[in-house]
Amino acid sequence: MTKHKVGRFFLATCVGSLFMVILYFQNITRPAVEQPGGKGIGPGKTRRSPLQTLYNEDQLDMSAVQASLRGRRELLEEACLTHTRKRRVLTPDDLRHLIVDDKHGLLYCYVPKVACTNWKRVLMVLTGDGRYREPLAIPANEAHVAGNLRTLSEYSTGEINHRLRRYLKFLFVREPFERLVSAYRNKFTRSYNTAFHKRYGTKIIRRHRPHPEPEALDQGNDVSFQEFVQYLVDPRTQREEPFNEHWERIHSLCHPCLIHYDVVGKYETLEQDSRSVLRLAGADGEVHFPTSGKSTRTNGNMAAQFFHNISPFYQKKLYNLYRMDFLLFNYSNPEYLRFR
Repeated sequence: MTKHKVGRFFLATCVGSLFMVILYFQNITRPAVEQPGGKGIGPGKTRRSPLQTLYNEDQLDMSAVQASLRGRRELLEEACLTHTRKRRVLTPDDLRHLIVDDKHGLLYCYVPKVACTNWKRVLMVLTGDGRYREPLAIPANEAHVAGNLRTLSEYSTGEINHRLRRYLKFLFVREPFERLVSAYRNKFTRSYNTAFHKRYGTKIIRRHRPHPEPEALDQGNDVSFQEFVQYLVDPRTQREEPFNEHWERIHSLCHPCLIHYDVVGKYETLEQDSRSVLRLAGADGEVHFPTSGKSTRTNGNMAAQFFHNISPFYQKKLYNLYRMDFLLFNYSNPEYLRFR
Protein backbone atom coordinates (compact mmCIF):
# COMPACT_ATOMS: atom_id res chain seq x y z
CA MET A 1 0.00 0.00 0.00
CA THR A 2 2.79 2.36 0.90
CA LYS A 3 4.37 1.85 -2.51
CA HIS A 4 1.05 2.55 -4.25
CA LYS A 5 0.59 5.76 -2.24
CA VAL A 6 4.10 6.89 -3.08
CA GLY A 7 3.49 6.11 -6.75
CA ARG A 8 0.21 8.03 -6.83
CA PHE A 9 1.82 10.96 -5.03
CA PHE A 10 4.72 10.97 -7.49
CA LEU A 11 2.32 10.84 -10.46
CA ALA A 12 0.22 13.71 -9.07
CA THR A 13 3.35 15.77 -8.52
CA CYS A 14 4.48 15.22 -12.11
CA VAL A 15 1.07 16.16 -13.53
CA GLY A 16 0.97 19.28 -11.36
CA SER A 17 4.46 20.27 -12.44
CA LEU A 18 3.57 19.78 -16.10
CA PHE A 19 0.48 21.96 -15.64
CA MET A 20 2.60 24.74 -14.11
CA VAL A 21 5.10 24.57 -16.97
CA ILE A 22 2.28 24.85 -19.53
CA LEU A 23 0.85 27.85 -17.68
CA TYR A 24 4.28 29.46 -17.55
CA PHE A 25 4.89 29.18 -21.29
CA GLN A 26 1.41 30.40 -22.04
CA ASN A 27 2.11 33.49 -19.95
CA ILE A 28 5.49 34.32 -21.46
CA THR A 29 4.23 33.95 -25.03
CA ARG A 30 1.07 36.04 -24.48
CA PRO A 31 1.41 39.63 -25.76
CA ALA A 32 1.69 42.04 -22.85
CA VAL A 33 2.24 45.62 -23.93
CA GLU A 34 2.17 47.87 -20.90
CA GLN A 35 0.16 51.06 -21.17
CA PRO A 36 1.05 54.40 -19.55
CA GLY A 37 0.49 54.18 -15.82
CA GLY A 38 1.51 50.51 -15.75
CA LYS A 39 -1.82 49.00 -16.78
CA GLY A 40 -1.43 46.04 -19.06
CA ILE A 41 -3.83 44.89 -21.72
CA GLY A 42 -6.24 42.58 -19.94
CA PRO A 43 -7.93 39.34 -21.00
CA GLY A 44 -10.04 39.72 -24.10
CA LYS A 45 -7.79 42.50 -25.42
CA THR A 46 -4.82 40.37 -26.30
CA ARG A 47 -3.56 40.46 -29.84
CA ARG A 48 -0.95 38.69 -31.87
CA SER A 49 2.40 39.96 -30.62
CA PRO A 50 5.01 41.47 -32.98
CA LEU A 51 7.39 38.59 -32.37
CA GLN A 52 4.74 36.01 -33.14
CA THR A 53 4.08 37.84 -36.38
CA LEU A 54 7.74 38.04 -37.27
CA TYR A 55 9.17 34.73 -36.09
CA ASN A 56 6.36 32.20 -35.74
CA GLU A 57 5.31 32.30 -39.37
CA ASP A 58 5.88 29.27 -41.54
CA GLN A 59 9.05 29.75 -43.59
CA LEU A 60 7.06 29.56 -46.83
CA ASP A 61 4.60 32.24 -45.70
CA MET A 62 7.20 34.84 -44.72
CA SER A 63 7.83 37.87 -46.90
CA ALA A 64 11.34 38.59 -48.12
CA VAL A 65 11.61 41.41 -45.56
CA GLN A 66 10.53 39.16 -42.69
CA ALA A 67 13.00 36.50 -43.78
CA SER A 68 15.79 39.11 -43.93
CA LEU A 69 15.03 40.42 -40.43
CA ARG A 70 14.84 36.91 -39.04
CA GLY A 71 18.13 36.00 -40.71
CA ARG A 72 19.91 39.02 -39.24
CA ARG A 73 18.76 38.18 -35.76
CA GLU A 74 19.96 34.59 -36.12
CA LEU A 75 23.33 35.71 -37.52
CA LEU A 76 23.76 38.10 -34.60
CA GLU A 77 23.05 35.34 -32.08
CA GLU A 78 25.55 33.03 -33.79
CA ALA A 79 28.19 35.77 -33.90
CA CYS A 80 27.70 36.50 -30.20
CA LEU A 81 28.21 32.83 -29.35
CA THR A 82 31.30 32.65 -31.57
CA HIS A 83 33.07 35.88 -30.71
CA THR A 84 32.14 36.71 -27.12
CA ARG A 85 33.24 34.74 -24.10
CA LYS A 86 32.51 36.73 -20.96
CA ARG A 87 28.96 37.38 -19.77
CA ARG A 88 28.14 40.12 -17.32
CA VAL A 89 25.16 41.79 -15.71
CA LEU A 90 23.76 44.90 -17.36
CA THR A 91 24.17 48.16 -15.44
CA PRO A 92 21.96 51.28 -15.66
CA ASP A 93 24.74 52.97 -17.62
CA ASP A 94 24.39 50.27 -20.30
CA LEU A 95 20.75 51.28 -20.82
CA ARG A 96 21.15 55.01 -21.47
CA HIS A 97 20.74 54.54 -25.22
CA LEU A 98 17.53 52.50 -25.02
CA ILE A 99 14.51 54.74 -25.58
CA VAL A 100 11.18 53.49 -24.19
CA ASP A 101 7.75 53.74 -25.78
CA ASP A 102 5.36 52.27 -23.19
CA LYS A 103 2.30 52.94 -25.31
CA HIS A 104 3.42 50.67 -28.15
CA GLY A 105 5.76 48.38 -26.20
CA LEU A 106 8.96 49.47 -27.95
CA LEU A 107 12.61 49.67 -26.91
CA TYR A 108 14.86 51.43 -29.41
CA CYS A 109 18.64 51.61 -28.99
CA TYR A 110 19.70 54.75 -30.79
CA VAL A 111 23.05 54.87 -32.58
CA PRO A 112 24.32 58.28 -33.72
CA LYS A 113 24.91 58.55 -37.47
CA VAL A 114 22.39 55.77 -38.15
CA ALA A 115 19.23 57.85 -38.68
CA CYS A 116 18.75 58.28 -34.94
CA THR A 117 17.45 61.86 -35.32
CA ASN A 118 14.53 60.70 -37.45
CA TRP A 119 13.83 57.72 -35.20
CA LYS A 120 13.76 60.01 -32.17
CA ARG A 121 11.35 62.28 -34.03
CA VAL A 122 9.12 59.30 -34.81
CA LEU A 123 9.14 58.23 -31.15
CA MET A 124 8.30 61.76 -30.04
CA VAL A 125 5.21 61.56 -32.25
CA LEU A 126 4.29 58.12 -30.86
CA THR A 127 4.80 59.07 -27.21
CA GLY A 128 3.76 62.73 -27.35
CA ASP A 129 0.01 62.30 -26.76
CA GLY A 130 -0.84 64.47 -29.75
CA ARG A 131 1.75 67.21 -29.12
CA TYR A 132 3.62 66.19 -32.29
CA ARG A 133 2.06 65.01 -35.53
CA GLU A 134 4.71 65.17 -38.23
CA PRO A 135 8.28 63.95 -37.52
CA LEU A 136 10.02 66.38 -39.86
CA ALA A 137 8.24 69.32 -38.22
CA ILE A 138 10.27 68.62 -35.07
CA PRO A 139 13.60 70.51 -35.15
CA ALA A 140 16.61 68.20 -35.14
CA ASN A 141 18.08 69.77 -31.99
CA GLU A 142 14.77 69.28 -30.14
CA ALA A 143 14.85 65.57 -30.93
CA HIS A 144 18.09 65.28 -28.96
CA VAL A 145 17.01 67.25 -25.88
CA ALA A 146 17.36 65.10 -22.77
CA GLY A 147 13.96 64.57 -21.19
CA ASN A 148 11.89 64.61 -24.37
CA LEU A 149 12.12 60.83 -24.45
CA ARG A 150 12.54 58.38 -21.57
CA THR A 151 15.41 55.91 -21.50
CA LEU A 152 15.37 52.49 -19.89
CA SER A 153 17.99 53.57 -17.33
CA GLU A 154 15.33 55.77 -15.68
CA TYR A 155 13.18 52.80 -14.57
CA SER A 156 13.41 50.55 -11.52
CA THR A 157 15.04 47.13 -11.80
CA GLY A 158 11.69 45.35 -11.93
CA GLU A 159 10.36 47.73 -14.58
CA ILE A 160 13.55 47.30 -16.62
CA ASN A 161 13.32 43.50 -16.54
CA HIS A 162 9.64 43.58 -17.50
CA ARG A 163 10.34 45.76 -20.55
CA LEU A 164 13.36 43.75 -21.63
CA ARG A 165 11.25 40.58 -21.55
CA ARG A 166 8.06 41.90 -23.12
CA TYR A 167 8.77 44.83 -25.43
CA LEU A 168 9.83 44.76 -29.07
CA LYS A 169 13.53 45.62 -28.96
CA PHE A 170 15.21 47.04 -32.06
CA LEU A 171 18.27 48.93 -33.23
CA PHE A 172 19.63 50.18 -36.54
CA VAL A 173 23.22 49.54 -37.60
CA ARG A 174 25.50 50.75 -40.37
CA GLU A 175 28.72 49.70 -42.09
CA PRO A 176 31.24 50.73 -39.41
CA PHE A 177 33.68 52.75 -41.52
CA GLU A 178 30.92 54.55 -43.45
CA ARG A 179 29.43 55.54 -40.09
CA LEU A 180 32.86 56.67 -38.89
CA VAL A 181 33.49 58.83 -41.97
CA SER A 182 29.99 60.28 -41.59
CA ALA A 183 30.76 61.20 -37.97
CA TYR A 184 34.05 62.84 -39.00
CA ARG A 185 32.41 64.83 -41.81
CA ASN A 186 29.62 66.02 -39.54
CA LYS A 187 31.64 66.89 -36.45
CA PHE A 188 34.95 68.12 -37.87
CA THR A 189 34.24 69.62 -41.29
CA ARG A 190 31.12 71.67 -40.49
CA SER A 191 31.77 75.22 -39.29
CA TYR A 192 28.80 75.20 -36.91
CA ASN A 193 30.17 72.37 -34.74
CA THR A 194 32.40 74.67 -32.69
CA ALA A 195 31.75 72.69 -29.47
CA PHE A 196 33.31 69.56 -31.04
CA HIS A 197 36.17 71.59 -32.48
CA LYS A 198 36.98 73.04 -29.06
CA ARG A 199 36.56 69.85 -27.05
CA TYR A 200 38.05 67.27 -29.41
CA GLY A 201 39.69 69.15 -32.29
CA THR A 202 42.14 71.09 -30.15
CA LYS A 203 43.14 67.92 -28.29
CA ILE A 204 43.64 65.95 -31.52
CA ILE A 205 45.76 68.68 -33.10
CA ARG A 206 47.88 69.17 -29.98
CA ARG A 207 48.59 65.44 -29.75
CA HIS A 208 48.90 64.35 -33.37
CA ARG A 209 50.04 67.35 -35.46
CA PRO A 210 53.74 68.20 -35.53
CA HIS A 211 54.36 71.92 -35.04
CA PRO A 212 50.72 73.10 -35.10
CA GLU A 213 49.90 76.75 -35.68
CA PRO A 214 48.61 78.71 -32.65
CA GLU A 215 45.27 79.33 -34.39
CA ALA A 216 44.75 75.60 -34.98
CA LEU A 217 45.53 74.88 -31.32
CA ASP A 218 43.01 77.50 -30.29
CA GLN A 219 40.19 76.75 -32.76
CA GLY A 220 40.58 73.02 -33.50
CA ASN A 221 38.51 73.42 -36.65
CA ASP A 222 40.77 71.86 -39.31
CA VAL A 223 41.34 68.31 -38.04
CA SER A 224 42.27 65.98 -40.90
CA PHE A 225 40.79 62.49 -41.20
CA GLN A 226 44.25 61.02 -40.71
CA GLU A 227 44.65 62.89 -37.41
CA PHE A 228 41.19 61.71 -36.36
CA VAL A 229 42.17 58.08 -37.04
CA GLN A 230 45.41 58.49 -35.07
CA TYR A 231 43.40 59.87 -32.16
CA LEU A 232 40.99 56.92 -32.20
CA VAL A 233 43.67 54.22 -32.19
CA ASP A 234 45.87 55.97 -29.64
CA PRO A 235 45.68 53.90 -26.41
CA ARG A 236 45.67 57.11 -24.37
CA THR A 237 42.32 58.15 -25.84
CA GLN A 238 40.18 55.49 -24.18
CA ARG A 239 42.25 55.55 -21.01
CA GLU A 240 41.33 59.20 -20.52
CA GLU A 241 37.57 58.96 -21.20
CA PRO A 242 35.02 56.86 -23.11
CA PHE A 243 34.60 57.45 -26.82
CA ASN A 244 32.06 60.07 -27.81
CA GLU A 245 28.81 58.35 -28.82
CA HIS A 246 29.20 59.53 -32.44
CA TRP A 247 32.22 57.26 -32.95
CA GLU A 248 31.72 54.75 -30.15
CA ARG A 249 31.32 51.18 -31.41
CA ILE A 250 27.71 50.07 -31.87
CA HIS A 251 28.18 46.99 -29.72
CA SER A 252 29.43 49.22 -26.89
CA LEU A 253 26.37 51.46 -27.12
CA CYS A 254 23.67 48.80 -27.48
CA HIS A 255 25.20 45.59 -26.01
CA PRO A 256 23.63 43.21 -28.55
CA CYS A 257 25.15 40.13 -26.92
CA LEU A 258 23.56 40.98 -23.56
CA ILE A 259 20.25 42.38 -24.82
CA HIS A 260 18.27 40.06 -27.09
CA TYR A 261 17.22 42.42 -29.90
CA ASP A 262 14.24 41.30 -31.93
CA VAL A 263 14.89 43.45 -35.00
CA VAL A 264 18.26 44.53 -36.40
CA GLY A 265 17.51 47.21 -38.97
CA LYS A 266 20.20 48.39 -41.37
CA TYR A 267 20.96 51.87 -42.66
CA GLU A 268 21.38 50.35 -46.10
CA THR A 269 17.68 49.32 -46.08
CA LEU A 270 16.54 52.04 -43.70
CA GLU A 271 13.11 52.96 -45.03
CA GLN A 272 12.03 49.36 -45.67
CA ASP A 273 13.16 48.18 -42.23
CA SER A 274 11.64 51.20 -40.49
CA ARG A 275 8.27 50.49 -42.06
CA SER A 276 8.56 46.91 -40.82
CA VAL A 277 9.22 48.01 -37.22
CA LEU A 278 6.26 50.40 -37.22
CA ARG A 279 4.02 47.73 -38.73
CA LEU A 280 5.11 45.16 -36.13
CA ALA A 281 4.38 47.68 -33.36
CA GLY A 282 0.95 48.43 -34.80
CA ALA A 283 1.96 52.07 -35.23
CA ASP A 284 2.16 52.29 -39.02
CA GLY A 285 -1.23 54.02 -39.10
CA GLU A 286 -0.06 56.72 -36.68
CA VAL A 287 3.22 57.86 -38.20
CA HIS A 288 5.41 57.31 -41.24
CA PHE A 289 9.18 57.14 -41.09
CA PRO A 290 10.53 60.23 -42.91
CA THR A 291 11.98 59.73 -46.36
CA SER A 292 15.47 61.16 -46.54
CA GLY A 293 16.08 63.78 -49.18
CA LYS A 294 19.83 63.91 -48.60
CA SER A 295 21.99 63.49 -51.69
CA THR A 296 25.32 63.65 -49.85
CA ARG A 297 25.04 60.56 -47.66
CA THR A 298 28.34 58.96 -46.82
CA ASN A 299 28.62 55.75 -48.86
CA GLY A 300 31.30 53.20 -49.64
CA ASN A 301 32.85 55.22 -52.47
CA MET A 302 33.12 58.30 -50.29
CA ALA A 303 34.60 56.27 -47.42
CA ALA A 304 37.19 54.84 -49.84
CA GLN A 305 38.31 58.37 -50.70
CA PHE A 306 38.84 59.22 -47.03
CA PHE A 307 40.80 56.00 -46.43
CA HIS A 308 43.00 56.48 -49.50
CA ASN A 309 45.67 58.38 -47.53
CA ILE A 310 45.47 56.22 -44.41
CA SER A 311 48.45 53.88 -44.22
CA PRO A 312 47.89 50.09 -44.01
CA PHE A 313 49.33 50.22 -40.49
CA TYR A 314 46.60 52.60 -39.27
CA GLN A 315 43.93 50.88 -41.35
CA LYS A 316 44.70 47.63 -39.55
CA LYS A 317 44.66 49.25 -36.11
CA LEU A 318 41.37 50.98 -36.87
CA TYR A 319 39.80 47.78 -38.21
CA ASN A 320 40.80 45.94 -35.03
CA LEU A 321 39.11 48.69 -33.01
CA TYR A 322 35.80 48.28 -34.89
CA ARG A 323 36.16 44.58 -35.68
CA MET A 324 33.31 43.41 -33.44
CA ASP A 325 30.83 45.68 -35.25
CA PHE A 326 31.88 44.14 -38.57
CA LEU A 327 31.49 40.62 -37.19
CA LEU A 328 28.29 40.99 -35.16
CA PHE A 329 26.34 42.79 -37.86
CA ASN A 330 27.64 40.77 -40.82
CA TYR A 331 29.56 43.46 -42.68
CA SER A 332 32.40 42.28 -44.91
CA ASN A 333 35.81 43.96 -44.87
CA PRO A 334 35.82 46.98 -47.23
CA GLU A 335 37.62 46.29 -50.50
CA TYR A 336 39.60 49.53 -50.25
CA LEU A 337 41.53 48.36 -47.16
CA ARG A 338 45.15 47.53 -47.95
CA PHE A 339 46.39 45.70 -44.86
CA ARG A 340 45.52 42.15 -46.03
